[in-house]
Amino acid sequence: MAIEKSKGQTPTERLLADLCDKTFLKVWSYANPFNADRKELCDVIAVFENHVFLFFDRESRKFDNGGEIEITWERWQKEAVQKQITTARGAARYVAQHPDGIYLDAKCTIPLPIPIGSDNVAIHKIVVAHGAKEACKEFSDGNVYGSLAITYSEPSSGAPSSLFMINLEKADPVHIFDSHNLEIVLTELDTFYDFVTYISEKERAIQDLDCLVYCGEEDLLAHYFLNFDSEKRRHFIGTTDTTVNGVGIGEGEWRDFSQSEPYKLKKAADKPSYLWDNLIQRTGQNALDGKLLGNGDVFNARSAIHVMAREPRLQRRVLSDIMTRAIQGFPDAGNDIMRNLSFMPSYFEGTGYVFLQLRHPHITDYDGEYRPIRQHMLRIACGAAKNKFPGIKKVVGIAIDAPKYTRKNSEDFILLDCAEWSEETRAQYDEENNAFQFFGTAAAETHKMVAREFPAAEASSRPQKIGRNQKCPCGSGKKYKKCCGAGR
Repeated sequence: MAIEKSKGQTPTERLLADLCDKTFLKVWSYANPFNADRKELCDVIAVFENHVFLFFDRESRKFDNGGEIEITWERWQKEAVQKQITTARGAARYVAQHPDGIYLDAKCTIPLPIPIGSDNVAIHKIVVAHGAKEACKEFSDGNVYGSLAITYSEPSSGAPSSLFMINLEKADPVHIFDSHNLEIVLTELDTFYDFVTYISEKERAIQDLDCLVYCGEEDLLAHYFLNFDSEKRRHFIGTTDTTVNGVGIGEGEWRDFSQSEPYKLKKAADKPSYLWDNLIQRTGQNALDGKLLGNGDVFNARSAIHVMAREPRLQRRVLSDIMTRAIQGFPDAGNDIMRNLSFMPSYFEGTGYVFLQLRHPHITDYDGEYRPIRQHMLRIACGAAKNKFPGIKKVVGIAIDAPKYTRKNSEDFILLDCAEWSEETRAQYDEENNAFQFFGTAAAETHKMVAREFPAAEASSRPQKIGRNQKCPCGSGKKYKKCCGAGR
Protein backbone atom coordinates (compact mmCIF):
# COMPACT_ATOMS: atom_id res chain seq x y z
CA MET A 1 0.00 0.00 0.00
CA ALA A 2 1.29 3.45 -0.92
CA ILE A 3 1.87 5.95 1.90
CA GLU A 4 1.37 9.65 1.20
CA LYS A 5 3.47 11.82 3.49
CA SER A 6 2.59 15.35 4.55
CA LYS A 7 5.14 17.94 3.48
CA GLY A 8 4.30 20.41 6.24
CA GLN A 9 1.62 23.07 6.35
CA THR A 10 3.66 26.29 6.66
CA PRO A 11 6.92 27.41 5.01
CA THR A 12 8.91 26.73 8.19
CA GLU A 13 7.24 23.35 8.67
CA ARG A 14 8.06 22.43 5.08
CA LEU A 15 11.70 23.37 5.65
CA LEU A 16 11.77 21.25 8.81
CA ALA A 17 10.11 18.27 7.08
CA ASP A 18 12.54 18.47 4.16
CA LEU A 19 15.59 18.59 6.46
CA CYS A 20 14.29 15.63 8.47
CA ASP A 21 13.68 13.66 5.26
CA LYS A 22 17.37 14.15 4.42
CA THR A 23 18.68 13.48 7.94
CA PHE A 24 16.53 10.51 8.96
CA LEU A 25 15.76 9.56 5.33
CA LYS A 26 12.28 9.34 3.86
CA VAL A 27 11.12 6.12 5.47
CA TRP A 28 11.75 7.20 9.07
CA SER A 29 10.35 10.76 9.35
CA TYR A 30 6.76 12.01 8.99
CA ALA A 31 5.28 15.50 9.16
CA ASN A 32 2.04 16.40 10.94
CA PRO A 33 1.17 13.10 12.67
CA PHE A 34 -2.00 12.80 14.80
CA ASN A 35 -2.87 11.16 18.09
CA ALA A 36 -5.94 8.97 18.66
CA ASP A 37 -8.00 12.04 19.61
CA ARG A 38 -7.46 13.35 16.06
CA LYS A 39 -5.26 16.18 17.32
CA GLU A 40 -1.90 16.95 15.78
CA LEU A 41 0.80 15.30 17.88
CA CYS A 42 3.78 17.34 16.65
CA ASP A 43 5.07 18.93 13.48
CA VAL A 44 7.49 16.11 12.59
CA ILE A 45 8.09 12.72 14.17
CA ALA A 46 11.20 10.71 13.32
CA VAL A 47 11.62 7.15 14.56
CA PHE A 48 14.68 4.98 14.16
CA GLU A 49 15.27 1.88 16.27
CA ASN A 50 14.70 2.85 19.93
CA HIS A 51 14.91 6.64 19.41
CA VAL A 52 11.92 8.91 18.81
CA PHE A 53 12.40 12.57 17.85
CA LEU A 54 9.46 14.94 18.27
CA PHE A 55 9.84 18.31 16.51
CA PHE A 56 7.67 21.35 17.23
CA ASP A 57 7.90 24.29 14.85
CA ARG A 58 6.56 27.70 15.89
CA GLU A 59 6.87 31.11 14.29
CA SER A 60 5.85 34.21 16.24
CA ARG A 61 5.88 37.69 14.65
CA LYS A 62 5.65 39.62 17.95
CA PHE A 63 8.77 41.62 17.10
CA ASP A 64 7.19 42.92 13.89
CA ASN A 65 4.97 45.25 15.90
CA GLY A 66 7.76 47.11 17.68
CA GLY A 67 7.10 48.24 21.25
CA GLU A 68 9.15 47.89 24.39
CA ILE A 69 11.80 45.24 23.80
CA GLU A 70 11.58 43.60 27.25
CA ILE A 71 7.81 43.14 27.03
CA THR A 72 7.95 41.94 23.42
CA TRP A 73 10.68 39.43 24.30
CA GLU A 74 8.62 37.95 27.12
CA ARG A 75 5.58 37.65 24.87
CA TRP A 76 7.58 36.13 22.04
CA GLN A 77 9.30 33.65 24.33
CA LYS A 78 6.00 32.59 25.91
CA GLU A 79 4.37 31.96 22.53
CA ALA A 80 7.26 30.52 20.53
CA VAL A 81 9.11 28.60 23.24
CA GLN A 82 7.37 28.05 26.57
CA LYS A 83 4.00 26.94 25.17
CA GLN A 84 5.80 24.61 22.78
CA ILE A 85 7.81 23.09 25.63
CA THR A 86 4.57 22.31 27.45
CA THR A 87 3.12 20.78 24.28
CA ALA A 88 6.31 18.79 23.66
CA ARG A 89 6.24 17.24 27.13
CA GLY A 90 2.61 16.29 26.72
CA ALA A 91 3.33 14.70 23.36
CA ALA A 92 6.25 12.75 24.78
CA ARG A 93 4.01 11.37 27.54
CA TYR A 94 1.45 10.35 24.94
CA VAL A 95 4.05 8.53 22.81
CA ALA A 96 5.39 6.72 25.88
CA GLN A 97 1.90 5.61 26.92
CA HIS A 98 0.39 5.00 23.46
CA PRO A 99 3.19 4.00 21.07
CA ASP A 100 0.63 2.38 18.77
CA GLY A 101 -1.72 5.38 18.78
CA ILE A 102 0.00 7.59 16.19
CA TYR A 103 -1.48 8.22 12.75
CA LEU A 104 -0.56 9.99 9.53
CA ASP A 105 -4.05 11.37 8.84
CA ALA A 106 -6.62 13.33 10.84
CA LYS A 107 -9.18 10.52 10.48
CA CYS A 108 -6.76 8.12 12.18
CA THR A 109 -7.03 5.53 9.41
CA ILE A 110 -3.32 5.34 8.47
CA PRO A 111 -1.11 4.30 11.38
CA LEU A 112 2.50 5.44 11.63
CA PRO A 113 4.25 2.70 9.63
CA ILE A 114 7.33 2.61 11.88
CA PRO A 115 6.61 0.67 15.08
CA ILE A 116 7.67 2.24 18.39
CA GLY A 117 8.75 -0.23 21.04
CA SER A 118 7.64 -0.08 24.64
CA ASP A 119 11.01 -0.89 26.25
CA ASN A 120 14.12 1.27 26.46
CA VAL A 121 12.71 3.96 24.15
CA ALA A 122 14.43 7.36 24.23
CA ILE A 123 12.14 10.27 23.34
CA HIS A 124 13.90 13.50 22.37
CA LYS A 125 11.93 16.78 22.32
CA ILE A 126 13.00 19.57 19.97
CA VAL A 127 11.36 23.00 19.64
CA VAL A 128 12.21 25.15 16.60
CA ALA A 129 11.41 28.80 17.37
CA HIS A 130 11.24 31.38 14.57
CA GLY A 131 10.72 35.14 14.52
CA ALA A 132 13.42 36.58 16.81
CA LYS A 133 16.49 36.40 14.57
CA GLU A 134 16.58 40.01 13.35
CA ALA A 135 15.61 41.46 16.73
CA CYS A 136 18.34 39.38 18.36
CA LYS A 137 20.98 40.69 15.94
CA GLU A 138 19.86 44.28 16.37
CA PHE A 139 19.91 43.99 20.15
CA SER A 140 23.58 42.99 20.33
CA ASP A 141 26.46 43.84 18.00
CA GLY A 142 28.23 40.76 19.36
CA ASN A 143 25.54 38.37 18.14
CA VAL A 144 26.95 36.98 14.91
CA TYR A 145 23.91 35.21 13.47
CA GLY A 146 20.89 36.18 15.56
CA SER A 147 20.80 32.85 17.37
CA LEU A 148 19.20 32.35 20.77
CA ALA A 149 21.45 31.87 23.79
CA ILE A 150 20.56 28.89 25.98
CA THR A 151 21.15 28.01 29.63
CA TYR A 152 20.46 24.63 31.26
CA SER A 153 20.59 24.72 35.05
CA GLU A 154 18.66 23.95 38.22
CA PRO A 155 15.68 26.28 38.81
CA SER A 156 17.26 27.72 41.98
CA SER A 157 20.80 28.04 40.65
CA GLY A 158 20.60 31.74 39.87
CA ALA A 159 21.58 31.19 36.25
CA PRO A 160 21.90 34.41 34.24
CA SER A 161 18.73 35.81 32.75
CA SER A 162 18.73 38.39 29.97
CA LEU A 163 17.10 39.31 26.72
CA PHE A 164 17.39 36.67 24.01
CA MET A 165 18.64 34.07 26.46
CA ILE A 166 16.33 31.16 27.26
CA ASN A 167 16.70 29.52 30.66
CA LEU A 168 15.81 25.82 30.66
CA GLU A 169 15.68 23.26 33.43
CA LYS A 170 18.11 20.35 33.51
CA ALA A 171 15.37 17.88 34.35
CA ASP A 172 13.50 16.50 31.33
CA PRO A 173 15.51 18.61 28.83
CA VAL A 174 14.01 20.11 25.69
CA HIS A 175 16.26 21.20 22.82
CA ILE A 176 15.70 24.68 21.34
CA PHE A 177 16.73 25.40 17.75
CA ASP A 178 16.05 28.63 15.87
CA SER A 179 15.79 30.02 12.35
CA HIS A 180 19.54 30.15 11.86
CA ASN A 181 20.86 26.98 13.43
CA LEU A 182 18.09 24.51 12.52
CA GLU A 183 19.54 24.00 9.05
CA ILE A 184 23.12 23.94 10.33
CA VAL A 185 22.47 21.18 12.85
CA LEU A 186 20.38 18.98 10.54
CA THR A 187 22.81 19.47 7.65
CA GLU A 188 26.01 18.83 9.59
CA LEU A 189 24.49 15.85 11.42
CA ASP A 190 22.58 14.42 8.49
CA THR A 191 22.61 10.76 9.44
CA PHE A 192 20.65 9.11 12.21
CA TYR A 193 23.85 7.96 13.91
CA ASP A 194 25.51 11.38 13.88
CA PHE A 195 22.40 13.24 15.01
CA VAL A 196 21.44 10.89 17.84
CA THR A 197 25.06 10.71 19.05
CA TYR A 198 25.16 14.51 19.33
CA ILE A 199 21.74 14.81 21.00
CA SER A 200 22.53 12.00 23.45
CA GLU A 201 25.90 13.55 24.34
CA LYS A 202 24.24 16.92 24.86
CA GLU A 203 21.64 15.37 27.16
CA ARG A 204 24.43 13.66 29.10
CA ALA A 205 26.26 16.98 29.53
CA ILE A 206 23.05 18.70 30.67
CA GLN A 207 22.58 16.10 33.39
CA ASP A 208 26.22 15.91 34.51
CA LEU A 209 27.01 19.63 34.62
CA ASP A 210 25.51 22.08 37.08
CA CYS A 211 25.20 24.60 34.28
CA LEU A 212 25.60 24.50 30.49
CA VAL A 213 25.51 27.86 28.70
CA TYR A 214 26.04 28.58 25.01
CA CYS A 215 25.37 31.51 22.70
CA GLY A 216 23.76 29.47 19.94
CA GLU A 217 23.19 25.81 19.11
CA GLU A 218 25.70 26.13 16.27
CA ASP A 219 28.38 27.23 18.76
CA LEU A 220 27.67 24.18 20.91
CA LEU A 221 27.96 22.01 17.78
CA ALA A 222 31.37 23.52 16.97
CA HIS A 223 32.51 22.83 20.54
CA TYR A 224 31.31 19.23 20.14
CA PHE A 225 33.21 18.73 16.87
CA LEU A 226 36.40 20.18 18.33
CA ASN A 227 36.39 17.81 21.33
CA PHE A 228 37.23 14.20 20.49
CA ASP A 229 38.01 11.30 22.80
CA SER A 230 40.31 9.04 20.76
CA GLU A 231 39.97 6.12 23.18
CA LYS A 232 36.17 6.11 23.13
CA ARG A 233 36.08 7.20 19.47
CA ARG A 234 33.49 9.88 20.06
CA HIS A 235 33.05 13.63 20.28
CA PHE A 236 32.01 15.08 23.62
CA ILE A 237 30.71 18.26 25.27
CA GLY A 238 32.52 19.78 28.24
CA THR A 239 35.96 18.82 29.46
CA THR A 240 37.87 15.83 30.75
CA ASP A 241 38.57 17.77 33.99
CA THR A 242 36.22 16.16 36.52
CA THR A 243 36.48 19.18 38.86
CA VAL A 244 34.67 21.40 36.33
CA ASN A 245 30.94 21.62 37.05
CA GLY A 246 29.89 24.23 34.51
CA VAL A 247 30.65 25.00 30.86
CA GLY A 248 30.09 28.22 28.93
CA ILE A 249 30.60 28.47 25.16
CA GLY A 250 31.07 31.91 23.71
CA GLU A 251 29.80 33.62 20.58
CA GLY A 252 31.59 32.90 17.33
CA GLU A 253 32.67 29.29 17.88
CA TRP A 254 30.79 28.10 14.82
CA ARG A 255 31.91 31.04 12.67
CA ASP A 256 35.57 30.32 13.39
CA PHE A 257 35.19 26.56 13.06
CA SER A 258 33.25 26.69 9.77
CA GLN A 259 35.96 28.88 8.24
CA SER A 260 38.79 26.55 9.26
CA GLU A 261 40.73 24.40 6.79
CA PRO A 262 39.87 21.07 8.51
CA TYR A 263 36.16 21.84 8.26
CA LYS A 264 36.43 22.73 4.57
CA LEU A 265 38.38 19.56 3.87
CA LYS A 266 35.75 17.50 5.70
CA LYS A 267 32.92 18.97 3.62
CA ALA A 268 34.84 18.26 0.40
CA ALA A 269 35.57 14.69 1.51
CA ASP A 270 31.91 14.12 2.42
CA LYS A 271 30.48 15.02 -1.00
CA PRO A 272 30.88 11.63 -2.70
CA SER A 273 29.36 9.87 0.35
CA TYR A 274 25.84 10.90 -0.70
CA LEU A 275 25.93 8.05 -3.21
CA TRP A 276 25.05 5.87 -0.20
CA ASP A 277 22.16 8.13 0.82
CA ASN A 278 20.83 8.17 -2.73
CA LEU A 279 20.57 4.38 -2.83
CA ILE A 280 18.60 4.36 0.44
CA GLN A 281 16.36 7.26 -0.56
CA ARG A 282 15.38 5.70 -3.90
CA THR A 283 14.53 2.41 -2.26
CA GLY A 284 12.71 4.18 0.57
CA GLN A 285 10.59 6.11 -1.92
CA ASN A 286 9.70 2.85 -3.67
CA ALA A 287 8.60 1.47 -0.28
CA LEU A 288 6.42 4.54 0.36
CA ASP A 289 4.97 4.26 -3.16
CA GLY A 290 4.14 0.61 -2.58
CA LYS A 291 6.44 -0.46 -5.42
CA LEU A 292 9.07 -2.32 -3.42
CA LEU A 293 9.24 -5.99 -4.34
CA GLY A 294 10.49 -8.93 -2.27
CA ASN A 295 9.96 -9.93 1.36
CA GLY A 296 12.13 -7.34 3.12
CA ASP A 297 10.21 -5.31 5.71
CA VAL A 298 11.62 -1.80 5.48
CA PHE A 299 9.26 -0.31 8.05
CA ASN A 300 9.91 -2.97 10.69
CA ALA A 301 13.71 -2.75 10.60
CA ARG A 302 14.11 -6.09 8.85
CA SER A 303 15.68 -4.93 5.63
CA ALA A 304 18.98 -4.16 3.98
CA ILE A 305 18.31 -0.44 3.75
CA HIS A 306 17.64 -0.22 7.49
CA VAL A 307 21.13 -1.61 8.10
CA MET A 308 22.53 0.81 5.49
CA ALA A 309 20.77 3.77 7.16
CA ARG A 310 22.56 3.06 10.45
CA GLU A 311 25.95 4.01 9.02
CA PRO A 312 27.49 7.35 10.12
CA ARG A 313 28.63 9.93 7.58
CA LEU A 314 32.32 9.01 7.90
CA GLN A 315 31.64 5.35 7.08
CA ARG A 316 29.33 6.33 4.22
CA ARG A 317 32.30 8.20 2.84
CA VAL A 318 34.38 5.00 2.90
CA LEU A 319 31.60 2.84 1.49
CA SER A 320 30.80 5.26 -1.32
CA ASP A 321 34.47 5.61 -2.18
CA ILE A 322 34.87 1.82 -2.48
CA MET A 323 31.75 1.61 -4.67
CA THR A 324 32.87 4.49 -6.88
CA ARG A 325 36.31 2.96 -7.40
CA ALA A 326 34.71 -0.42 -8.20
CA ILE A 327 32.29 1.15 -10.68
CA GLN A 328 34.94 3.19 -12.46
CA GLY A 329 37.35 0.24 -12.48
CA PHE A 330 34.89 -2.29 -13.90
CA PRO A 331 36.83 -4.30 -16.53
CA ASP A 332 36.20 -4.02 -20.24
CA ALA A 333 35.63 -7.48 -21.70
CA GLY A 334 33.95 -6.71 -25.01
CA ASN A 335 30.65 -8.53 -25.34
CA ASP A 336 31.34 -11.11 -22.64
CA ILE A 337 29.30 -11.43 -19.44
CA MET A 338 31.32 -9.88 -16.63
CA ARG A 339 30.89 -9.45 -12.90
CA ASN A 340 32.76 -7.51 -10.22
CA LEU A 341 32.39 -8.17 -6.49
CA SER A 342 33.53 -5.98 -3.60
CA PHE A 343 33.38 -6.65 0.13
CA MET A 344 32.98 -3.52 2.26
CA PRO A 345 33.21 -3.02 6.02
CA SER A 346 30.52 -1.54 8.25
CA TYR A 347 31.12 0.87 11.10
CA PHE A 348 29.42 -1.71 13.29
CA GLU A 349 31.28 -4.85 14.24
CA GLY A 350 29.83 -8.05 12.84
CA THR A 351 28.28 -6.42 9.77
CA GLY A 352 29.62 -6.38 6.21
CA TYR A 353 28.48 -5.40 2.72
CA VAL A 354 28.77 -7.21 -0.60
CA PHE A 355 28.60 -5.01 -3.71
CA LEU A 356 27.97 -6.93 -6.94
CA GLN A 357 28.08 -5.38 -10.42
CA LEU A 358 26.95 -7.47 -13.36
CA ARG A 359 27.24 -6.81 -17.08
CA HIS A 360 25.13 -8.99 -19.35
CA PRO A 361 25.13 -7.64 -22.92
CA HIS A 362 22.59 -10.19 -24.20
CA ILE A 363 19.55 -9.60 -21.96
CA THR A 364 16.20 -10.45 -23.57
CA ASP A 365 13.93 -10.60 -20.50
CA TYR A 366 15.25 -8.15 -17.91
CA ASP A 367 12.73 -8.63 -15.09
CA GLY A 368 11.63 -12.19 -15.77
CA GLU A 369 14.98 -13.87 -16.39
CA TYR A 370 17.96 -11.56 -15.81
CA ARG A 371 17.10 -10.07 -12.41
CA PRO A 372 16.29 -13.45 -10.81
CA ILE A 373 19.73 -14.65 -11.98
CA ARG A 374 21.37 -11.53 -10.49
CA GLN A 375 19.49 -12.02 -7.23
CA HIS A 376 20.59 -15.65 -7.13
CA MET A 377 24.22 -14.62 -7.61
CA LEU A 378 23.90 -11.96 -4.90
CA ARG A 379 22.53 -14.46 -2.40
CA ILE A 380 25.43 -16.83 -3.04
CA ALA A 381 27.92 -13.93 -2.80
CA CYS A 382 26.54 -13.01 0.63
CA GLY A 383 26.88 -16.61 1.82
CA ALA A 384 30.40 -16.79 0.39
CA ALA A 385 31.28 -13.62 2.31
CA LYS A 386 30.13 -15.26 5.55
CA ASN A 387 32.25 -18.31 4.81
CA LYS A 388 35.23 -16.09 3.97
CA PHE A 389 34.80 -13.91 7.07
CA PRO A 390 33.32 -16.19 9.79
CA GLY A 391 33.04 -13.40 12.37
CA ILE A 392 30.32 -11.64 10.40
CA LYS A 393 26.80 -11.98 11.80
CA LYS A 394 24.97 -9.91 9.19
CA VAL A 395 25.66 -9.42 5.49
CA VAL A 396 23.94 -6.86 3.26
CA GLY A 397 24.11 -7.53 -0.46
CA ILE A 398 23.75 -4.79 -3.08
CA ALA A 399 23.57 -5.69 -6.79
CA ILE A 400 23.36 -3.38 -9.80
CA ASP A 401 24.08 -3.44 -13.51
CA ALA A 402 27.58 -2.11 -14.22
CA PRO A 403 26.93 1.67 -14.60
CA LYS A 404 29.96 1.97 -16.86
CA TYR A 405 27.98 0.22 -19.59
CA THR A 406 24.35 1.23 -19.06
CA ARG A 407 22.34 4.42 -18.84
CA LYS A 408 19.54 2.85 -16.78
CA ASN A 409 19.82 0.67 -13.73
CA SER A 410 18.03 -1.17 -10.96
CA GLU A 411 19.07 -2.32 -7.52
CA ASP A 412 18.61 -5.57 -5.66
CA PHE A 413 19.19 -5.79 -1.91
CA ILE A 414 19.57 -8.80 0.35
CA LEU A 415 19.87 -8.97 4.12
CA LEU A 416 21.48 -12.23 5.23
CA ASP A 417 21.20 -12.79 8.98
CA CYS A 418 23.98 -15.29 9.61
CA ALA A 419 24.51 -15.11 13.36
CA GLU A 420 23.58 -18.80 13.43
CA TRP A 421 25.58 -20.63 10.76
CA SER A 422 25.61 -24.39 10.81
CA GLU A 423 28.23 -26.57 9.19
CA GLU A 424 25.51 -27.78 6.81
CA THR A 425 24.70 -24.22 5.72
CA ARG A 426 28.38 -23.41 5.26
CA ALA A 427 28.84 -26.48 3.09
CA GLN A 428 25.73 -25.63 1.04
CA TYR A 429 27.04 -22.15 0.17
CA ASP A 430 30.49 -23.56 -0.59
CA GLU A 431 28.92 -25.95 -3.07
CA GLU A 432 26.76 -23.26 -4.69
CA ASN A 433 29.78 -20.96 -4.92
CA ASN A 434 31.77 -23.51 -6.94
CA ALA A 435 30.23 -22.10 -10.11
CA PHE A 436 31.20 -18.50 -9.27
CA GLN A 437 34.28 -18.69 -7.03
CA PHE A 438 33.34 -15.51 -5.18
CA PHE A 439 36.30 -14.46 -3.01
CA GLY A 440 38.33 -17.29 -4.47
CA THR A 441 39.56 -16.00 -7.82
CA ALA A 442 43.20 -15.12 -8.56
CA ALA A 443 42.13 -11.59 -9.48
CA ALA A 444 40.97 -10.81 -5.93
CA GLU A 445 42.66 -7.77 -4.35
CA THR A 446 42.71 -6.47 -0.79
CA HIS A 447 42.97 -2.77 0.03
CA LYS A 448 43.37 -1.07 3.39
CA MET A 449 41.80 2.36 3.82
CA VAL A 450 42.22 4.95 6.58
CA ALA A 451 39.53 7.61 6.87
CA ARG A 452 39.64 10.68 9.07
CA GLU A 453 36.56 12.74 9.80
CA PHE A 454 38.64 15.92 9.43
CA PRO A 455 41.30 15.11 6.80
CA ALA A 456 44.72 16.74 7.13
CA ALA A 457 45.58 19.22 4.40
CA GLU A 458 48.73 17.30 3.50
CA ALA A 459 47.01 13.88 3.36
CA SER A 460 48.12 12.02 0.25
CA SER A 461 45.02 9.83 -0.02
CA ARG A 462 41.85 11.56 -1.13
CA PRO A 463 38.40 10.14 -1.77
CA GLN A 464 37.95 9.71 -5.48
CA LYS A 465 36.43 12.83 -7.01
CA ILE A 466 33.49 12.75 -9.38
CA GLY A 467 33.19 15.48 -12.00
CA ARG A 468 29.98 17.50 -11.88
CA ASN A 469 29.19 16.60 -15.51
CA GLN A 470 30.17 12.94 -15.21
CA LYS A 471 27.53 10.23 -15.15
CA CYS A 472 26.55 9.56 -11.54
CA PRO A 473 28.08 6.29 -10.28
CA CYS A 474 24.84 5.36 -8.49
CA GLY A 475 23.47 4.06 -11.79
CA SER A 476 20.61 6.53 -12.23
CA GLY A 477 21.86 7.52 -15.68
CA LYS A 478 21.82 11.22 -14.67
CA LYS A 479 24.77 13.58 -14.42
CA TYR A 480 26.34 13.66 -10.96
CA LYS A 481 25.40 17.34 -10.43
CA LYS A 482 21.71 16.51 -10.97
CA CYS A 483 21.72 13.33 -8.89
CA CYS A 484 23.81 12.48 -5.79
CA GLY A 485 25.77 15.71 -6.17
CA ALA A 486 22.71 17.98 -6.26
CA GLY A 487 23.10 20.78 -3.74
CA ARG A 488 26.38 19.38 -2.41
